[in-house]
Amino acid sequence: MKNLIIASTSTLHNGGYLDYLLPELKNHFVSADTIVFIPYARPSGISHDDYTEKARQAFTAIGKKVIGLHEFNNPIEGIQQAKAIFTGGGNTFLLVNELYRTKVIDTLEEQLKTGTPYLGTSAGSNICGLTMGTTNDMPIVYPPSFRTLGMVPFNINPHYLDPDANSTHMGETRETRINEFHQFNPQPVIGLREGSWLDVKGNQIVLKGNLTARWFTANHPAIELEPETEINTILT
Repeated sequence: MKNLIIASTSTLHNGGYLDYLLPELKNHFVSADTIVFIPYARPSGISHDDYTEKARQAFTAIGKKVIGLHEFNNPIEGIQQAKAIFTGGGNTFLLVNELYRTKVIDTLEEQLKTGTPYLGTSAGSNICGLTMGTTNDMPIVYPPSFRTLGMVPFNINPHYLDPDANSTHMGETRETRINEFHQFNPQPVIGLREGSWLDVKGNQIVLKGNLTARWFTANHPAIELEPETEINTILT
C-alpha cells in the first residue's frame, strides 16, 4: 500500500529545513531507522554530499539516520534495500534525468507501490505525479522522458503562487501556465501552496496543512480544495 507525504516545500519562511513537517515525519517514518536520501535534484560531486548532510542534520531531531543514494555502489540496490526514502528539492529536469541515467526510476516506482515510506519536497514531489510537465524549473538538462512515478493520478505544481494584485509584473501567472498545459494534456493538476502537503495511503489522497490548494481540470474553472479534502473522491 502506497505511503507517501508529497510536500510543496522543505522550508517555510523563518523556519529551518523540514521543521514544519517533523511532527508528521516522526510518525511517517516510525518503522525505519535509516532513510535513503535521493540528492539528484542538485548537481553531482560535493553538492550531493552537502545536500545529504543537510538532510542528515534535519532528521537527527527525530532520531533517524540518513544515507545518500549516491553513496551506494549500485543505486538500484540502494533503492531496493531502503526502509524509507526521501527525495529533496532542486531542479526537476536534473532530478528526472538522473533517475533515468542511473536506471532507478522503475525500481523506485515499484518500491513505493509496495509501501516503502516516502517523502518528497518540491522536485521530489513533482516526480510523484504522472509527468513532470507542471514543474516551475528551467530545463537545464534534457531527460529522456517527462514520465515520472505516477503515484497520484494527476500532476503537481509545488510552490503554487496566487496572482499578486499589487505587483507590476505583467507576465503569465501560474494559473495561466497550468491552463496552457491543459491545452495539450488531459490530467488534472494540483497547485500546492507553501506549507501544504498530500498524505497518500493506498488509494486515499488527503490534502494536509492549513491552506487550501488550487485544483485545475481541463476545460473547467479552477476550484479551491479545503484542507482534509479526500482528493481521490473528486477524481473522474
